Amino acid sequence: MPLPRALLLSALLGAAAAPALALPPGARKDLPPPPTEATPYVATSEKADPALHAAVESGSRPDADRARDLYRHPEKSLMFWGLRPGMAVVDLQPGGGYWTQILAPYALATHGTYTAAGSEKSRPGFEGKYSDKARFGIVKYVTFDGASPPFAAPASVDFVLTSRELHNWIDGGYMDRAMAQAYAALKPGGVLAIEEHRADPKPMLKGASNGYVSTDVAMTAATKAGFKLDGASEINANPKDTKDYPYGVWTLPPTRQGPKAGEAPAFGYDRAKYDAIGESDRMTLRFRKPG
Repeated sequence: MPLPRALLLSALLGAAAAPALALPPGARKDLPPPPTEATPYVATSEKADPALHAAVESGSRPDADRARDLYRHPEKSLMFWGLRPGMAVVDLQPGGGYWTQILAPYALATHGTYTAAGSEKSRPGFEGKYSDKARFGIVKYVTFDGASPPFAAPASVDFVLTSRELHNWIDGGYMDRAMAQAYAALKPGGVLAIEEHRADPKPMLKGASNGYVSTDVAMTAATKAGFKLDGASEINANPKDTKDYPYGVWTLPPTRQGPKAGEAPAFGYDRAKYDAIGESDRMTLRFRKPG
């Protein structure tokens, strides 16, 4: 009989000699416990990766990105997910390129490949931004959205990253389709790395309309596609995140959404409070394709 998800996650966290996190009274037993101030970090390897460290610490990265490292922990997150030199990496819907600024130079330095998979509308601007081959190498770009064909040939990719995009897949109605494409693209043993705004312990709203996704929904979608949970980390947890903001998760930094010009703010709106919270509480999960 398979272990309940909460017990499985606790066992994985315990592998790093971290104490199990207790469930609060009344919490659902099928969800992992909420974060506490002690946020254990589970690594796949303690071996340092000088090329990754150099990419993260590069002075060429935008100052705004480096300021966000406080909340996004890029080096530890990528070590946890199992990034290795020479990997073929696909970054699903990379947005402005927070991860591109790290992963593309890393691929160049380690003789790997980096592919950005995003909307066709974003392609010209993205390709222009990352056209410096001396700095980023050859950044490949493929279309990936709710109706696009497979973003990679079957079993051709080592590492697929989805960072804060699951809520868009849910809202767009293509979560299962995206997971299936990721599974097909990965080689046996390949990694699906997930970072996402975490709804727990609150219930997820319909369509993840406030940007927060329950861990159970993320895990169910990944396992339905065939993935096996391989690790869970609290490195990107933020216990200050109350997940009840007038403009959803986008109320928090870095988006800092608020009332439009001439519009009255939502009841109780408090910009200083939201900025003090920082970025969202996020799940950090590692899945593998069996084989």
